[in-house]
Amino acid sequence: MRIIAGKWRGRPLQVPTGENTRPTSDRAREALFSMLRSRIGTFEGLKVADIFAGTGALGLEALSRGAHSCTFVEQDRDAVKVLKANIAKLGASETDVLPISVSALGLSRREHDLLMFDPPYGSGGAGALLEKLTRLGWAAASAWATVETGPDEQVSAEGWALDTERCHGVAKLSVLYREAAEQSG
Repeated sequence: MRIIAGKWRGRPLQVPTGENTRPTSDRAREALFSMLRSRIGTFEGLKVADIFAGTGALGLEALSRGAHSCTFVEQDRDAVKVLKANIAKLGASETDVLPISVSALGLSRREHDLLMFDPPYGSGGAGALLEKLTRLGWAAASAWATVETGPDEQVSAEGWALDTERCHGVAKLSVLYREAAEQSG
């Protein structure tokens, strides 16, 4: 596993042992960031939230491509250790690691431009979680969100519109945007 592009391109990432963490494959991550780049343009200055962060690969990829900051949310102790090691190894700044359950998240200190979710496949709760985090101030009015699921899962959230979905192996990548952004744009 490695960073695909940006200032840390090619740098390897640590992965926890065991089966509690399922990192997004390099191929799927490359496809996801290509879809995002064609929709939002540059990552420069974005505030990102990496939900179910695991190794931190999604948020670190965004930082490598110029995002301003990233909030990582991960509850698994082994994954948090690896996540912190990956952040330190890359020298990533402007990061927060919240070592708590996603269900325990409360009001956000900042709005995020991009929320990236990689929940356990088959959990089916990404849409409801996106709605909750939006109510709690995690999503900027013009925010985008990505959700990685199994190929048969559907993602929908009130106040969000599905822009595109693509399957890459066992992963389905869904990209959504806040409907309010379209109405005010």
